[in-house]
Amino acid sequence: MTQLAICTDLDRCVGCLACSVSCKVVNGVPIGNFWNKTLRVGPTPKEGGSGQYPDVETYFLNVQCQHCENPQCVSVCPTEASHKLPDGTIQIDKSKCIGCQFCVMSCPYGVRYLNEEEGVVEKCTLCQQRTAQGELPQCVSQCCGMARWYGDAEQGIESFEGPRGERLGDFVNDFTEDQVYKLTDVGNGPSMFYIMRNIKRQGVE
Repeated sequence: MTQLAICTDLDRCVGCLACSVSCKVVNGVPIGNFWNKTLRVGPTPKEGGSGQYPDVETYFLNVQCQHCENPQCVSVCPTEASHKLPDGTIQIDKSKCIGCQFCVMSCPYGVRYLNEEEGVVEKCTLCQQRTAQGELPQCVSQCCGMARWYGDAEQGIESFEGPRGERLGDFVNDFTEDQVYKLTDVGNGPSMFYIMRNIKRQGVE
């Protein structure tokens, strides 16, 4: 069994937006929509601190389709346009999509939208057009902070590949298992991973 996914080291992410911008360019994402959002969380006061700078902390959280284990977007789709592939990714067959947006409403992460010009729903495909040829997703290949890594979750995140061909386990080896998180699970089983070491958690669990 395969589950392709991305692991983001939030302590290395500098919020440069290279992942978001390059994703829009490569995938032709319409203005005002995103397949990959970079959110700033904070600044929030550090526990026991003064509440003023420098006793505050902030981080950037990348949110995209989580390519869930039990995707609600697939179960509510009346035409089977939204479907799960053997590689674990969730894709949309635009030829079957009728633009009803049931999947948009069912997604707990708000990462789907209606392309009004085409009348179909779109979202992150994990750059299927690239990964099918052995390349990295665009957001991973363009990450200048070496924060984003791609691979098969069934092989462990240590095996994930980075922008220059490195392996996460060799390049980023200063984290423990209890410092690896996922977005809030509401029964859908999100597949994307986030590494956080010392920052107070908001939005991940």
